[in-house]
Amino acid sequence: MSTPLDLNALKARQQATWASGDYAVIGTTLQLVGEHLAEACDLRWDEKVLDVAAGNGNVTLAAARRGCQVTSTDYVPELLKRGEERARAERLNVVFQVADVEALPFQDGAFDVVLSTFGVMFAPDQAQAAKELGRVCRSGGRIGLANWTPQGFIGQMFKTLGRHVPPPAGAQPPSRWGDEEQLHSLFGDDIGSIKVSREHFNFRYRSAAHFIEVFRTWYGPVHKAFASLESDKASALERDLTQLLNDNNVAGGASLVVPSEYLEVVISRR
Repeated sequence: MSTPLDLNALKARQQATWASGDYAVIGTTLQLVGEHLAEACDLRWDEKVLDVAAGNGNVTLAAARRGCQVTSTDYVPELLKRGEERARAERLNVVFQVADVEALPFQDGAFDVVLSTFGVMFAPDQAQAAKELGRVCRSGGRIGLANWTPQGFIGQMFKTLGRHVPPPAGAQPPSRWGDEEQLHSLFGDDIGSIKVSREHFNFRYRSAAHFIEVFRTWYGPVHKAFASLESDKASALERDLTQLLNDNNVAGGASLVVPSEYLEVVISRR
């Protein structure tokens, strides 16, 4: 009989992973996704907005720029500090609060809009995370998400990492949030209508080697994967990532431009 997955242990491991490196170096390049999601959710001035698993605050800033009353949350304090620095630089009034998306410290229906860009999809207990998003969003409100798809570049990158550093047995892949059918399963039929569009974000670097250097240094999951491997196995991972990057490069040999598919999701809460 297999041992049940310890979700608390997995969460602690994830917290350490995302606290390693400095996600903000990568996260700031994804700002465009936050802006697009804010527009897709049709944010209005003075609406109460919650950003969960906010990272360094891309959609937090996008919502605050549109006059919303924003609360930005993450379970990694180091990431929230980066978002706070950015908000302060733009003189945006945002509340930053350490919070776990699986146990949000807010009342039912406290927010008009609940958002997450490439954040909530990494929660270990996916069903509980989805339940919490629905709970804190008021009736008639919106839930907006940006989630990497399984078949897109980042989804494939995580599969590559998993071949070299296997995830715990029983752990659900984050890319499940990038599958429309699975989204309906996560949120259930009673939450409201789910509108999905497939979008692409272009990663732009000098070369595959440059991408790997940046992600190996700053992006927690890649940083931790390389750090856990002996030199020969790390070299094998580097070769596989290089192949994946080159296979998806649309810029030719002079540079690296890799489109990565994600789902832009807007749920209209009943």
